[in-house]
Amino acid sequence: MTVAARTLTEQEQRERRAWFRARWERGVAFNRHCRIRVTRWDPEAVEIVLPYAESLSAHEDVFHGGVISALIDTAGAGAVIAGHDFTKGSLLSTVSMSVQYLAPARGQEAVAYARCVRRGGRLHFADVDVMTDGRICARGQVVVTISGERPGVGSPIAPADSVAPVEPIDSLTEE
Repeated sequence: MTVAARTLTEQEQRERRAWFRARWERGVAFNRHCRIRVTRWDPEAVEIVLPYAESLSAHEDVFHGGVISALIDTAGAGAVIAGHDFTKGSLLSTVSMSVQYLAPARGQEAVAYARCVRRGGRLHFADVDVMTDGRICARGQVVVTISGERPGVGSPIAPADSVAPVEPIDSLTEE
């Protein structure tokens, strides 16, 4: 049996977009661990800043490629959901992603600039550029699907100053 989607008011749409922005920074444990900051979140584009940390490195002062790939995934999915019509659902999953590494990701932070380039019924496409020290170090394309309802959408998300930090990777190893 198919359940018809509920029509949402513009205010309800804005509230869901704001909820997802807060979730991106404070509600996803991996994102908290990486200390990402959302510096732009609107239907046209998303900008996410990832500060450098030794636990995120491949070599001294270079971000690990997998971390850059995760940043691309996070930013691309964010670009889709930041302008999404929530009458079409809110349960988002990455379907595919491609990454091109163009240069070593050196710098105090990596900044991902993402925009949704095509919105479909269920499949949505985003392009992402990642910059470090003022130059593009990686480029990616992310395809996500959105259908169904994510449990807990709209539930309170703890304010940034009350969220317990995620334990650093180094302290997770057994002694």
